[in-house]
Amino acid sequence: MVFLWFLLCLFFDMCYSQQFYDATLCSSDTEYPGTRYTCNSFQGSCHTFLVYRANQKFQTISSLSSLFKMDPDNLLIVNNVSNSSRILEAGREVLIPITCSCTNLFFEVGINYTLPETMTVSEISCTIFEGLVKSITLKEEDFPGLNSLSAGSTVHVPLKCACPDKISRNSGVRYFVTYPFIEGDDTKKLSLKFNISVEEIWKANNLDPTTTVYPNTTVLVPLKAKPFVNLNIPNSEPPIPGFLPTIPVDKRAKIIQLKRLCIAVSVVGFFLILATLVSCGLYVKALYKFKSDKFRTSMHRSSLNSCSTPRSSPLSGPPTGGSTNSCLSPDLLVGIKYSLCNYRVEEIKQATKNLNDETSISPSVYKGLIDNGEVMIKQMKFEGTRQVIDVHSKINHVNIVKLHGVCYGEDDFSWSYLVFEFPVNGSLRDCLSSSSTSLSWHRRTQIAFDIATGLHYLHYCVVPSYFHMSINSKGIFLTSNWRAKLTVFKAIPADESSKESGSLTSPGGWVAPEYVLYGSATEKVDIFAYGVVLLELISGKEAADGKLFEESVTFFGGGANEGGCFEQLRNFLDPCLKEDYPVAEALCLAVLASSCVEEDPLHRPSIDDVIKILARMV
Repeated sequence: MVFLWFLLCLFFDMCYSQQFYDATLCSSDTEYPGTRYTCNSFQGSCHTFLVYRANQKFQTISSLSSLFKMDPDNLLIVNNVSNSSRILEAGREVLIPITCSCTNLFFEVGINYTLPETMTVSEISCTIFEGLVKSITLKEEDFPGLNSLSAGSTVHVPLKCACPDKISRNSGVRYFVTYPFIEGDDTKKLSLKFNISVEEIWKANNLDPTTTVYPNTTVLVPLKAKPFVNLNIPNSEPPIPGFLPTIPVDKRAKIIQLKRLCIAVSVVGFFLILATLVSCGLYVKALYKFKSDKFRTSMHRSSLNSCSTPRSSPLSGPPTGGSTNSCLSPDLLVGIKYSLCNYRVEEIKQATKNLNDETSISPSVYKGLIDNGEVMIKQMKFEGTRQVIDVHSKINHVNIVKLHGVCYGEDDFSWSYLVFEFPVNGSLRDCLSSSSTSLSWHRRTQIAFDIATGLHYLHYCVVPSYFHMSINSKGIFLTSNWRAKLTVFKAIPADESSKESGSLTSPGGWVAPEYVLYGSATEKVDIFAYGVVLLELISGKEAADGKLFEESVTFFGGGANEGGCFEQLRNFLDPCLKEDYPVAEALCLAVLASSCVEEDPLHRPSIDDVIKILARMV
């Protein structure tokens, strides 16, 4: 009875919807608490408001009323505008009155939008509707698997909104206004616009004073009366260094939180004890069965000494003739047996047209089609296959190409094939070389940040940490939304780099001097290779030899002559950019690349330093 009482208390405590702030990008393909505002069966609908900013496509009340399918007179009254044809100042915040409804556990207001031209999902959610809906929501609601729609298509757009719960209503809140952040916004500035305290905004969105808010994300503004936006708030001043303000804590709220924590711990503890008892019972049963079968299996032990497994098993390897040296270790099998697929040789040959040169991406790497999906197939010696599987069983990151499965040869067991995902936009080198694919400056800085993030993961977030040792533009691939992924065909564990460095093969491309001279495998070798990729991103040229880039960046070492530093930088940049780039960012990225390819490894930055610099550009 006590346990049931705990469950009932927990249930009623959770009946009130609690809203959170989602700090991820509007174009992110990942859902978090706050991606959509949750509701429950006790909440129906309410009248509330959205905030939308006038822009080049929608700069009058008339055009905005057409976008949101409402009477323009309502917008004129709410926003104190006299004429529906009056051109609004770009960025002018407009209040949009809506009816917010609880549908399938999420609050939303549905808008049907007809595309005037071909658009990507990200453009619809982040540009047309200014982050009031995330891309992942549109994909799940309207067109799973698609990244763009043609002109004339009609899309149902579930815009984010929310209604106050019982607790908020009891404190006097009548409206939750959905507000999209832009560059320069913060919660302090928002509190001035709506004449409420910062603490009220934090409480409504489960924020705290240390939380950073980002552009193209939304928060809920709790209001006790109809909203009025103060449009004369000046730009936010830079924060003055000092201590964070202390905020008094309501003792009653603290007691309620402690009560919920105790209830949750009690429930979790009960289930843990129950799970432990069940596990013990299963263990005793398995031990009894093992002892009863031990005598029968002892007579056949000699036939099981080899490590081969049935060919139909997802992890089956080639027959070894009784030798156990070439088999995958048991601990590795346990780690990956539920994630890797086993492919047949016929599938690999059919996908690559019998390993035809037409399907070759780079030496021993092919592109193919398996189960109507594009994949990348790496041909390797059988001994190297185990190392790659071992690495990929320990890593999982959005900026690293994922391993799907493995195929072992049937006639020649010295070869095997690893099947990876294939990002649809191909390699970075191909995109930089193609005249039909021009990468914008924003995409290039995002790609540089993605590569650095993947390297940081390998260097600091994996145990043991790994050195990539083969970073180059041909081994970096771009997804449909132009995000970069590293291929990891061979990585060196940091704790084994000293004993393996003498036998390492050259990673190719423009290689760090200390690697050529001493074969030393360190994170600074990866930093050097990363610098080369940065130079390729900036110039669009391929690092065929070191002299091309050494001559191009001499002005960073004081070698600038006629035309000055900026003129030489302009000549070095990719002509495809057509001067459509921030000069300060271009100079900063070039200086960063130059420091990464310093001859002395001690003068190169760490990957932490690289990320801090690039985070200000993306």
